[in-house]
Amino acid sequence: MKVIIFGATGMVGQSALRECLLDDGVEQVLTLGRSSTGKQHPKLREILLPDLKELSRVEQDLTGFDACFFCLGVSAAGLKEEEYRKITYDLTLSVAEVLAKLNADMTFIYVTGSGTDSTEKGRSMWARIKGETENALLRLPFKQAYMFRPGGIIPLYGVKSKTRLYQTMYDLLKPLNRLLLKSSLFITSEQLGKAMIIVTQNGFAKPILESKDLKQL
Repeated sequence: MKVIIFGATGMVGQSALRECLLDDGVEQVLTLGRSSTGKQHPKLREILLPDLKELSRVEQDLTGFDACFFCLGVSAAGLKEEEYRKITYDLTLSVAEVLAKLNADMTFIYVTGSGTDSTEKGRSMWARIKGETENALLRLPFKQAYMFRPGGIIPLYGVKSKTRLYQTMYDLLKPLNRLLLKSSLFITSEQLGKAMIIVTQNGFAKPILESKDLKQL
């Protein structure tokens, strides 16, 4: 299996990358982003691209892949709706449309979050835009497309958040990790990364997966 990962330096992307490099069923991993992951591995190749909307510059490198794990995302805190839409909807769809054109048999996995609004009509700005993004992705001609909606993610094995405030929170909550994992809302970074691989290989009965589905996988 050959996998493309967008956002491999973030916490979710780190989770996906770690499990792909460990899994014998994944033979090649390509990461695209503005900064390097800092990792070296025989299966790993990186492309640094300042503007991910300019994928036309590297289209020749994006064919022949079985899956894309799209792990890019930002917090809506402090952003106006137009700014958040450009990053969340516009960027995601511009990437997905290129990949759908180049890889007819690709599985596309988009990591959103618990509370995403599929109706696109709720009061929460981030949830509406995430829902609109999910719906648009599901209409693209991928072989399979899945929307992952994890609740709380507990980082393990060196996976860290790029946001200092969030990482501080994770560090403070460490003593409670075992208790949190008893809830269906929380999964580990390891479980999240493994679920991406399993769904790509085996499919799933529905296109939208909540934390309980990911934990079950």
